Order: sequence, then structure tokens, then C-alpha cells
Amino acid sequence: MRNETEFPYTRRVPRNGRARNSAADAALLAVFTRDGRENPYPAFAALRRLAPVHHHEGLGTWFLTRHADCHAVLTGPGFHTPGREWCDREIPDWREHPGARFFYSSLLRTDGADHSRVRRLVTGALGARSVRALLPDVRDLTRRLLDRFADATADGGTADFQELVGYPLPVAVVGRLIGAPPEDQGPFHRLGQDAGRLLEPVRSAEDWRRADEAVVALRAYFADLVRRRRARPADDLTSALLAVRDADDGRLSGDELVDTLLLVLVAGFETTAGLLGLAVHALLAHPDQWRLLCERPDAAAGAVEETLRWDTPVQMTERIAERPAEIGGVTIPEGANVTTVLAAGNRDPARHPDPDTYTVLRPDSKVLSFSAGPHHCLGAALARAESAELLTQLAARFPRLAPAGEPVRRESVSLRAFAHLPLAATG
Repeated sequence: MRNETEFPYTRRVPRNGRARNSAADAALLAVFTRDGRENPYPAFAALRRLAPVHHHEGLGTWFLTRHADCHAVLTGPGFHTPGREWCDREIPDWREHPGARFFYSSLLRTDGADHSRVRRLVTGALGARSVRALLPDVRDLTRRLLDRFADATADGGTADFQELVGYPLPVAVVGRLIGAPPEDQGPFHRLGQDAGRLLEPVRSAEDWRRADEAVVALRAYFADLVRRRRARPADDLTSALLAVRDADDGRLSGDELVDTLLLVLVAGFETTAGLLGLAVHALLAHPDQWRLLCERPDAAAGAVEETLRWDTPVQMTERIAERPAEIGGVTIPEGANVTTVLAAGNRDPARHPDPDTYTVLRPDSKVLSFSAGPHHCLGAALARAESAELLTQLAARFPRLAPAGEPVRRESVSLRAFAHLPLAATG
């Protein structure tokens, strides 16, 4: 694989004759600094102002920071995800990495008939009806975890929200969905985070090592879970997909079954865990909005949507131009890598007026946080439902919730999440 200073999955796009925009380059690279990881939004705003369609030669990709441009690429037929065929051309040794073999063969990086075929099989388990059926479990799991949080913060004590609630809740929910028994779920957090390093725009050798090891371990676990469910089916996603596989109708291979379960696990808790912490932090940083939620439980869904817009859990995603295309008046060459900066699009003032203000009752919000088009996140409805349930219960039980120390963000450019979020609650 390419070394850690390079954008590891991009092709080199030739210059189109324009002078390099050094100010735009500086704004972009600021995102990769420590301050930029803490708050990338001023840099995104500067990049949108200077060059909303910007090619960085060193990173080998075009960055889009306007909502309309990002949406057009994500939904347009002229762009596809970089999958196996692209990797064969651009990264000949990618198959040496188990993590890469999973990542570039999964639903995240397939298109066309293969993507549609596997996606249809999973959609039912993550659709609105299935989410409604899961809600009693979500409520119960939320209540139990908040009981632990209440014990930890009793008598003025402090607790790490991410450790006690933010990560355990989505892990437990996706575990219930997949059919992984609670006693099996202990390693999921660490393994899921290590596999999630594949989402970083710049990956080090250590990232690849940990991702490879995590994917190998998770594949082994899900292969074993499939064997157990073949012997004893249950009402879960593993059993449902296994029934399709055992029908031997060509709709799902054995490897696709295991990798789909792996993807549902990682995607099902990483983004949601980030969203939960981001929502709580944003609300407490805006006390008037927290009070509004405490007074109006029906505002929970709006708080989730505003958090998705204001502090987007997945900051960016990429596409490849199938043919020359014009975006925002700029010609994108055939084969070019295009990075849609979802977080920047969500704060585009042309789509969301007063974009840097956090308001849970914002009207007409349209977020890119779960992508758009054929690759719109299958778990979006479940993530929204989990988050709204958590905020509803949290505001009802802990109206005097408050920060209790400096939060610590994860070391990531692509994923916005807290590693630690210390809080205190007195009621």
C-alpha cells in the first residue's frame, strides 16, 4: 500500500493548467492539524469560500464543500465508489491486506447489480418496520445503561458518558439485531474501532495492521456465529441471511454473508456512538437548547438532526468520476477521485442559513450525514431512533446534566467522536 503521507486510495489526477491555489491548500491541510481535528469547520468554510471545488495535487483528490455539489455527486450516475476493479488498477497489492479485501468488497465499495442485490437482502432488517420492532429493546437497553450512569454520578460524582452509555448502547443494539449474544459483545468496541480505521483519508502502517487484525478476528467470529445459527436459527439478521444463503439461489455467497454481518456491526455502532456523544456535548454547550429539550421531549428528533448537521459524525466520503464531469463550473477529469466533504456541505449557508448556529428546531434541514443516493446509509433510521430515545430519556432523568471536565476527541479526521466525555448529573 502507499505510504502514510499519501491519500492511500486515490489516483494521481493531472493538472488542468490552472495555477495552484495555495490559500485553499492551506485551508484544506489545516483540517489535518490537531486544531483542525478539534474544530474543522472554520477550515471547511475557508475552503468553500476560496475554492469550493478544489483539487489538491499531493492528496490526489478533488474536495467539494458545497451542499449542492456534494449531493449531485453522491446521487449522480456519473460517479461510483472505488471498488475492486479500481483497486486492481490503482493499488495492485491491496489484496495482501484482509482489511482492504473486506473494505473494497463490501457494500461500502460495490456498485451496480452486486450492490443492489446484497443491499436488498439487508434493507428489510434495517427498514422502518424493523426499527419500530426494535424500539422496545432500545428503550430497555437505554434505561439500563442510564441506571448505571445514575449510579456512577450519584452524590455529585462524575462519569465518562462514552464509556458507560455512548459506546455500549449502539453495540448492544446492533448485537441484538445481528443475534450476537451479550456475552460475545465485549470485544466488539475495540475491534470495530480498529476496523473503522479504514475510513480514514490517510492511513498509516499501524492503521493497516490494526484494521487487518480486527477484520480477521471479526470474520472468524461471524463465521462461527453462522455455524451456530445454522444449528439453531433465531429471530435475527444472521439467521435471516443464512436462510437466503442456504436456499442456494445465487443471491448471497458465504463470504458475502460474513462480510455483510461484519459491515452491519461496524457501521451500526461506530457512527451512532459518535452521534450520541456529539449530541450530548452540543446540547450542553448550548444551555438554552438543552433547556428546550428538557421542556419539550418532542424536540429530541430535531436535536438529533441538528447534531448531524452541526457536527457531522462521518466527515467525508469519496467517489470516482466515470467520465469527464462539470461540478460547480469546474471540469473534473475521467477517473478523478472526488471527496465529498459532508460536514462542509451540512454547514453550507446556501442550504442552511446561519449554519454555525446550533438550534434543535431548525426548519427544512436536509443533511448529508448518512450520504445520499445508492449508498445512503442503511442504518440511518436505526441511528436516528437510538439517538432520539437516548436524548429523550437523558433529558427526563438528568435535567441538570453538566460537563465535568475536558472532553477528549478521537484521533481521527474522517470520524467525529469523543473518546471520553466526562459528565456530572445531580437530578
